[in-house]
Amino acid sequence: MNDMPNKRLYRSRTERQIAGVCGGLGNYMGIDPTVIRLLFILGLVFVGGTLLAYIVLAIVIPEEPL
Repeated sequence: MNDMPNKRLYRSRTERQIAGVCGGLGNYMGIDPTVIRLLFILGLVFVGGTLLAYIVLAIVIPEEPL
């Protein structure tokens, strides 16, 4: 019945700039991690609060297994 593979969200070890959050989100969603990074930066500049969200995600999301 369930043809989709069991997808898990991890912080990336290879697409990492700071903690691998944007790389992991990009891999999970199937888009370029650069787009996620730009959205975080735009959110930081125009909305605020994305720095706190990034820190929380870096703590909550487990690192990609070896």
